[in-house]
Parts: sequence; C-alpha cells; structure tokens
Amino acid sequence: MPNVTEPHPPSPESQPPDPGPPEQAGWLHDMLGCMGDAVITSDADGCVTSLNAAAQALTGWTQAAAAGTPLEGVFKIIDVAGRRVVESPAVRALRDGVVVGLANHTLLIAEDGSERSIDDGAAPIRNAAGDVAGVVLVFRDVTERKRLESEGRDALAYAREIISTLREPFLVLDKALTVRTANDAFYETFRVPREETEGCSLYDLGDGQWDIPDLRTLLEAVTREKSVHDFEVEHDFPEIGQRCMVLNARRFPPEAKDPDLILLAIEDVTERRNSELALKLSELRYRRLFQTAKDGILILDAETGKIIDANPFMGGLLGFEVADFMGKELWEIGLFEDEGISRAAYETLRKDGYIRYENLPLKAKNGREVEVEFVSNVYEEAHRLVAQCNIRDITEHCRRVKEHAAALDDLHRRKDEFLAMLSHELRNPLSPILNAVHLLRVEGDETEGQREARSVIERQVGQLSRLVDDLLEVSRITGGKIRIRTVTVDMRGIVERAVESARPLFDRRRHVLTVTMPPEPLMMEADPTRLEQVVVNLLNNAAKYTDEGGQVGIGVVRDGEKAVLRVWDTGVGIAADLLPLVFDLFTQADRSLDRSQGGLGIGLALVQRLVELHHGTVEARSEGVGRGSEFIVRLPVLPETASHAPEAPMRPSERAARGWRVLVVDDNEDSAEMLAKLLKRTGHDVRTAYSGPAALDVAAALLPDAVLLDIGLPGINGYEVARRLRLLPHLKGVKIVAMTGYGQDTDRQLAREAGFDSHLTKPVDFLKVRDLLTTLLTPPVGGS
Repeated sequence: MPNVTEPHPPSPESQPPDPGPPEQAGWLHDMLGCMGDAVITSDADGCVTSLNAAAQALTGWTQAAAAGTPLEGVFKIIDVAGRRVVESPAVRALRDGVVVGLANHTLLIAEDGSERSIDDGAAPIRNAAGDVAGVVLVFRDVTERKRLESEGRDALAYAREIISTLREPFLVLDKALTVRTANDAFYETFRVPREETEGCSLYDLGDGQWDIPDLRTLLEAVTREKSVHDFEVEHDFPEIGQRCMVLNARRFPPEAKDPDLILLAIEDVTERRNSELALKLSELRYRRLFQTAKDGILILDAETGKIIDANPFMGGLLGFEVADFMGKELWEIGLFEDEGISRAAYETLRKDGYIRYENLPLKAKNGREVEVEFVSNVYEEAHRLVAQCNIRDITEHCRRVKEHAAALDDLHRRKDEFLAMLSHELRNPLSPILNAVHLLRVEGDETEGQREARSVIERQVGQLSRLVDDLLEVSRITGGKIRIRTVTVDMRGIVERAVESARPLFDRRRHVLTVTMPPEPLMMEADPTRLEQVVVNLLNNAAKYTDEGGQVGIGVVRDGEKAVLRVWDTGVGIAADLLPLVFDLFTQADRSLDRSQGGLGIGLALVQRLVELHHGTVEARSEGVGRGSEFIVRLPVLPETASHAPEAPMRPSERAARGWRVLVVDDNEDSAEMLAKLLKRTGHDVRTAYSGPAALDVAAALLPDAVLLDIGLPGINGYEVARRLRLLPHLKGVKIVAMTGYGQDTDRQLAREAGFDSHLTKPVDFLKVRDLLTTLLTPPVGGS
C-alpha cells in the first residue's frame, strides 16, 4: 500500500500487493484525500481508479468522471520550453515497473484548458505476486514557486546589471568573505582576472595583496554593525602603485537577522586626493604671494563691486588697514575722483571683463597723491564671479619719465639752438663770399681761368647753402615745426619757377630735361614757397642720381580733383629693399661711394612732410637698380569753375631802381662791404655800420629808405635796433629787412614782432636783395 503522506511516490518495496479488505480500502481513500499533494491511482491497464481532492482540483476531473478513464486523458502534460506533449511518468512506471522521479519542467493542462507548472513522479503498485497491478501518480502545483524563482532570477540579473554599470569597483562577498561577483570596474581598476577572483577568498586575491589590515578592520565592523560608511584605506598595490580608497560596506539583505552577503563599494580617490593636495599647496602659494606682493591687490565681488579681500601692500599704499577696505567700492577708497566715474569704469569692467588705466591718480588717506597703473579683469572663483584689481605704484617711475622727458626736451632745445647757431655761423662767411663772387661777375674783365674759378665758387657756395638749409630742416621735421601759409596759386607757375631754379644743375650735368604742362590753370590753395621747395628737391634728386647726359622729365596734369606731378629719370634707380624707406629721415642709397653728390638724406623726408601738410600724397617707384625712378605727387586742386584768384607775387622784374638811400648793418665787415659795393654799383647811396649803436647813429644821419640789418650785432642786437628805429618819427616809413644767419620760424616771428618788413636768410643772392628792395620801395600803380 502506498505511503500517501510522503510527497514523493513510495518505493515498490513498500507497496502492498493489493488494497486489502474493504475497510482498508476506505481507510486508504480517506488518507489520500487528506494529502496536500495531488494523487491519482490507476489499474494495470492505466485507467484511473481514484483521484484525491487535490488531484481533482488541479485536473478539473471529478472522481466519478475520471474513474475508468485512461490516465493520459485525465493527466495531460506538455513540455514548458517546446510546448510538446510529453510522456507521463505513470506510463513508464507501468511499462518498466520502475519509480520515476519528479520532473520540474512540466505544464499540466486542466480540463478547462488552464495551465499549471507542476512537479510530478510515479511508482508502480504491485500485487501479492509481485506483478505490477497499477500505478500511483503524485504531483503538486509549483506555479507560485516558479514565479518566485523567476522573480529572484530577474532580480539577481537586474542587480548584476546595476553593479556592472557602476563606475566604482564593487564586490559581493559571502559570509566567509569569498567573492561571489565583481563588476567590470573592479577588474579594470585593480588589473586582476575574473577567473582568479570569483569564488576566491578576498584576502587571497592577487597573491594576498588584498590582505590589508585596515580592510580586515572594516569587514569585522560590518559583521557587528551591518554597515560602515566612508572608511579610508591606503595601500600600495604591486600593479597600480599607491592608492587611496574610500570603502562603503553593508550586509545584505539588510532586513534579515543573519544576512548572507556583504556588499563592498570601493571608490578610488587617489587622483582627487592628489588634486586636493595640489590645490591646497597652490592656495598656500597664492596666499603667500598675495600677502607678500609688492603691488596692491583688491578682490571685488563682480556683481556688487564691493571689496571682499585686499593684500597688506594695498593697505600700506593708501594708508589704511586691510579691514578698512572690506565692503567698500573703489571710489570710497580714493581710486577714482568721484562715485560716477568709478561706477562708469566698473560697468565697463563688467561688460568687457577687462579694464586698464596706464596712469590713474590716486589719493591716499593722508591726502598724498599717488600715481598708479590699474589693471582689472573678471573671472570665476569657486562658482562666483570676482574682479581682481592689480594696482602698481608708478609714482617714482612717472617722476623719472617726466625728468627724462624734460631732459630730452632740453636736449632738443639745445640741439635746435646749436643748429641755429651753427647755421648762423656758417651763413655769415657764405654771404660775403657769394656777394664777392657776384661783384666779380658784374665787374667783368675776367680771364677764362678766373671765370671758371668763379663758377666753381658759386656752385660750392650754393651747395654749402643747401646743406645749411638742410640742417635747419632736420630740426623742423623732427620737432614738427614746419608751418605753411597758403594762398591761391597756379601749380604751373610753381613748376616753372622750380625748373628755373634747378636748371643750372641740369645744364652742368648736360641732362636732357623734358617739361610737360597743361594749357589750363591748375589752381590750388598752397604755400608757394614750400611747394616750390618740394618740386626743386625732387628735381635736384633726379639730377644728382642721373649720370651725365641722362634724361629727366617733369610733368603735371589734372586728374579729377587732384593735380598729379611726376618727376622721372633714367638714373641709378632704387633697390627694392630701399624703396619703402626713401622718405625716412637720413635715408640714402649707397649710390656713390665717393659721395660726390653730397646731401644729408633729408630732402625726400622734407618733400613727404610738406606734401602731407598740403593734404597730398607722394610715392616713389622704381623697377630696380640701374632702371631709373619716378616720384608721383598728388595734391588737391580747386574746382575748374572756381574763380582764379591772383597768384602770390611773382619775382620782381629785372629792372633796378636808382637813388635809394640804403644802410647795411653787419658785424661781419666783409659781408657788409661786399653788399654795399654791389648796391653802390646799382646806383644806391649806401652806408655801412658794424654794431647796433653805430647803426642807430648812421640811420639818424642818413635817414635811409631801407635798412639791411643783421640780427647778431655787438652792443645792441638787430631786434632792438629795429624797435628803436620804429620809434624815430622821421624814420617811420623806413623799410627794414633782416639779413641774418638765423632762419628758423621762431626767428622770423621775432623779426615781425620787432618791426621788420621782411626776412632774408644768409647767404642771400644779390638779385634777391635787389628785387626785394624794388618790391618794398616802389610805390603801387596809381600811388604817389
């Protein structure tokens, strides 16, 4: 008889050969009905003989309906994975007479079609003769257990996925501290293979490198307290070196009285600790620099503009304690003149992120004026925008700069004075030489040799005069003292006069000079003297650097609102590297080793400056050495419809007036005598004087029409002589002309203020003197 209290089918040895007497059969039926497992019995043909209550509930068959029905019709099972009909264990038990163990991958299809997961098993029932008389089939509903197992597996997989995605190394240990599992971060960080980790004791990992005393302390604490947080451990691993780790551990599941697992999270904070240490060292260095800096430093809140930190130097600079700065704005500590200026500067700083003042006046607490360099910029510090202001005391530097500037000014002044004196001293001897040469020319009766000698003297005196003029122009160019006085002029007349002035040089060098002029006037607002100087300099430049017999051309045309002047030559040309520099002061090409052409290298610099003062441009062109050069000047002209105002007075006619009384005053007796002789030969009544007092005496006796007066005189200078002459009633109409070696603009201005009518700079061509006297002393047409 089967043991119905057992969950599994009884063994054949315990089966009675038959059910026994009826009372025993009833007792067996009652016993099977009380069992929790489902039980079905069959006869030797496999037909159902009984179902207990549990079997009826699971199959949906009643005892009456199932009795005599083949077992396969009541107990229908399929495979879970393939859903194929599988053989019942009862069939095998009947066929083979063996006990068939439980299967756990089976679904029972009930009468109503519902499915349940079951475990099942079967055993044969033998009679007294030992033959198989039937079978007993035992099964149970395991649906809930399967669901729980599936949920457990899903939860475990879910937990594994979570663990695998953690950035920090993570271990799951059992009670014996054997590694159940570890995530990828653990293997990557500590460079250990998976097969040598899972299933191994934690302390045996990597040849014992995890047998760390601090780690043992942590895990012992976990067994007592169930969790430990932020436990720091430092250890030197053979593979990865010294590491600092923060460990968090807890037992799992936490609600269990005696949890089976220990979860261990490992955060490698080595880099963070190193960064924190470096930051602390950096902050320490910064604070030391901040405190010991020899510049003032202020830190402002970038939103409010209020000071939140200051270094000691800043306090000493302004005479405050550092605490006095806190919470104040810049204007409140004397950095700006008033609140408005300070806040405007701060708004600029906020908008641009940077502001700089090279020289900012600052007033200290005691009223002392301090000059500082102020630089400020905005940046983020600890998630907060701040403005750092660096203030450097430049008071002493500014003092030295001012002293240096004053010294330079004094040096320039003394240089100008020296050049003026030098030019004066050079011009004084040049003037009588030039007059003597002119006297020789008008005397006539020269031999051929004398004429050649005189020509040489004239040329060299002219060259020396130009060098002296250049010396003064250096001072004017560098000091920005060149001034122009504009009138309405015709550009054609300026070019004509320039060509006339430069022609002797072209004739001497046998150049072919081509002049091209437009038929219509080219009217412009210009200084005729300075513009003529521009054209003469360009012509002289072309003549000097063109070999004898070469060609030089000059032409001027109108191009819209510009007059375009071109001066070209077939001379030595300009090297490409020199071309951008030709207008620089003192620049000269290495054109002639013997420097036979002379010059100081300022002519073209003067040309550029004078053209710019006339609102024009000048450029140089050359295709290279030996291929000539061209200079192009562009100047604004008046509209063609504009009325043509008369030009500046042209040179007076060559006629010489006669009978004027002229006083020549010069402390250089040679100069005075030569000029007097020339004037006498033209019919004038001439007297000479060699000092200021003598000039006043002679003038009072002579009552001259004109006085040619030197400035640098003994006794009384020429300015004072002119002033006193103007005070004499009988000499109010006298024409006074300065003839001096002092030729700067300031000298001309002083001459005008002293009462001079005109100013000539030595050496003076006698023809210019004669023409000037004619202009000054000839009454205007229609006059008395």
